[in-house]
Amino acid sequence: MLIDTYGRVATDLRVSLTDRCNLRCTYCMPEEGLQWLAKPDLLTDDEIVRLIGIAVRDLGIEEVRFTGGEPLLRPGLPGIVERVAALTPRPQMSLTTNGIGLQRTAAALRDAGLDRVNVSLDTLRPEVFQAMTRRKRHDDVLHGLEAARAAGLTPVKVNTVLMPGLNDDEAPDLLAWAIAHDYELRFIEQMPLDAQHGWKRDGMITAGDILTSLRTRFTLTPESRDARGSAPAERWIVDGGPHRVGVIASVTRPFCRACDRTRLTADGQVRTCLFATEETDLRTALRSGAPDEEIARLWKVAMWGKKAGSGLDDPSFLQPERPMSAIGG
Repeated sequence: MLIDTYGRVATDLRVSLTDRCNLRCTYCMPEEGLQWLAKPDLLTDDEIVRLIGIAVRDLGIEEVRFTGGEPLLRPGLPGIVERVAALTPRPQMSLTTNGIGLQRTAAALRDAGLDRVNVSLDTLRPEVFQAMTRRKRHDDVLHGLEAARAAGLTPVKVNTVLMPGLNDDEAPDLLAWAIAHDYELRFIEQMPLDAQHGWKRDGMITAGDILTSLRTRFTLTPESRDARGSAPAERWIVDGGPHRVGVIASVTRPFCRACDRTRLTADGQVRTCLFATEETDLRTALRSGAPDEEIARLWKVAMWGKKAGSGLDDPSFLQPERPMSAIGG
C-alpha cells in the first residue's frame, strides 16, 4: 500500500497528461502562457500505462483521474484510457477538463472505458468567461458538458472558482443552472497555485462566502461526515434533495487528515500533495531499466514521507514553484 507515517493510505491517483492548456485562466497562468515541458521530458503513453499499472496492481490504487494542463490535448488519450481499463483490477477512471473538445471526444472516451468527467466552468456569462479565460470558448464548454451527459459520463461534475469582482455574484445562478441540467456543482476556493504567484489570502472568496450567497436562494442541509469519506468536497443537500452542491475549501477548511491522493506529473514525478515542495523522480528509473518492484519501492518511500498537511495555515507557507497546470489537479 501507499501508506504514510500518519496512517493515511493513498487509493486515488491523479495523472497529469500534459502541462499545456488552450485557455489562459487568470487564476492559473499569464495571458502569454508558459514555457511548456519539452516533448522528450513528457512520459510516453507506454510509460504512463506502465506506471498506472504498477500503482493499481502493486500499490492499491483504486481510482485514476486524468488531468492536465488540459488532458484532451493529449493525442493518445483514448488509447491510454482503453489500456488502463484493461488492467486487473480495473480502476475507476475520471477526467478533469475545461470541456473544450468534449463535444467531439466524449463518446470515444466512454467507449474506451472512461467512467465520468469533471468540467471546469466559472460563469454563465460569455463576457465574463472571456475576461477570466482570455478566450471566446464559452459555448464550446456548454456543448462539451451536454455531450458528456449524453454519453453517460455521469455524474457530470462542474468545478467553479469564484473571483472577486468577476463572478462572485453568480453562485446562486450557477447552482440553479446545474440543477436544471442535472450536473453536480462544486465550488473550489482559489488556491495559491497560479504561475504568477499573485494569490492573496485577503479578498479571496471563501467557503463561508459561497455558502452565505447560496443560502439567499436555497436551503442547504449538510451531508453526514460518513457520506463525505475522503472526498475533498463538503456537500450539502439542496432544498431537501435529491440535488447536492459541494465546496472544496482547501484554504479555509483543509481536509488533509483524510487525504487519500498521490499525484504523477506529466514528466514522471511523484507528488504527495498539491502544495508539496519536493518530488520523487520515477521517469529516470523507468528509462534506466528499473523493474516494477524498484519503481513501486520508490513510490512507497515518497508517500511514507508525506507531510501532515498542506501548510496553508502556516504564516511561513511558500507557494510551490510549479503552477497548477504543471502539477495536475
